[in-house]
Amino acid sequence: MAMVPPGVRSGAWAAGSDAPEKKEVRIGFIPLTDCASVVMAAVNKFDEKYGIKIIPTKEASWASVRDKLVNGELDAAHVLYGLIYGVQLGVGGPKKDMNVLMALNNNGQAITLSNQLKDKGAIDGASLAKLVARKEREYTFAQTFPTGTHAMWLYYWLAAQGINPLKDVKTITVPPPQMVANMRVGNMDGFCVGEPWNNRAIMDNIGFTATTTQDIWTDHPEKVLGTTAEWVQKHPNTARAVVAAILDAGKWIDASLANKQKTAETIANKAYVNTDTEVIVARMLGRYQNGLGKSWDDKNHMKFFNDGAVNYPYLSDAMWFLTQHKRWGLLKSHPDYLAVAKQVNRIDIYKQGAAAAGVALPKSDMRSSKLIDGVVWDGKEPAKYADGFKVKA
Repeated sequence: MAMVPPGVRSGAWAAGSDAPEKKEVRIGFIPLTDCASVVMAAVNKFDEKYGIKIIPTKEASWASVRDKLVNGELDAAHVLYGLIYGVQLGVGGPKKDMNVLMALNNNGQAITLSNQLKDKGAIDGASLAKLVARKEREYTFAQTFPTGTHAMWLYYWLAAQGINPLKDVKTITVPPPQMVANMRVGNMDGFCVGEPWNNRAIMDNIGFTATTTQDIWTDHPEKVLGTTAEWVQKHPNTARAVVAAILDAGKWIDASLANKQKTAETIANKAYVNTDTEVIVARMLGRYQNGLGKSWDDKNHMKFFNDGAVNYPYLSDAMWFLTQHKRWGLLKSHPDYLAVAKQVNRIDIYKQGAAAAGVALPKSDMRSSKLIDGVVWDGKEPAKYADGFKVKA
């Protein structure tokens, strides 16, 4: 009983108990650094405090995560923000009512270009645009899921350089852990993926970092804890407990360099990301090198908590993905952006979980950001924003 603050308890007690309806919660994840808060919630037993046991379940691809969420094999998942919205609107697969319970991380993805492009003089956006314009051959870029975050970062960045991702180059879908192997054999010229696979490409000497996603949008939304609306309806107390446990884990990870080091060592294991600790830990600590001789400390590296600012499921973040789905022709017409975001992002459940974990809330459900092209996104006038880009489908 003590775990639920009085303000929350009245709502939770409607069913006569605030105990989790389900004790074991299967949470799917893809081998990426940003699965860390889900894994550490289980490994460090933050889940026990809230009366649940999180069972992290390793998945092969985002399509597999989507299918297992939809058919109920998974209770929830570490998942791409845009994937949840794609399923909600029936874009790129089955249509089902979905929920976002919280954001898991900001930042920490990148766009990697192959060493072959470097040899041709393409080392950044401007030089890549010149190379693509010469039309010597078709250039291929990989993202991880058609409606997902990596597709949107890749398309946004290419478009900001004047490259139309749907016309001027070819884009393909490749699961995150397979990116490096596919680039090694020449299947693509560049990719956008989460860490540690960008750093792995540098360490394997097959590519370099052309840009980080935090340079495209500082403190951008990335992975979320996603599930079906049906699951939350049946398990509201469990949903709240999972949010609280993962908030505790994110807070713990971000609390110290030692905790980040320990996290990197844990998730490097075969059961999770299955790579060398040093490949994970450098960028987790914000220690970047781009494979072209430049090194820097990035204060906008991957964040899991940042006093709770990371985890709030802002409506404006959700709406941004919808504007990009419209921009690139994934949505044929404008949805009711705000209504869809309010339906999917369960701010009510998040607030209950945050109260249980003692995490502060932001003042607004919207936030404002300026992206790489200087365009400001604040959640106002989404249709106008979506239609306002020069480069679009």
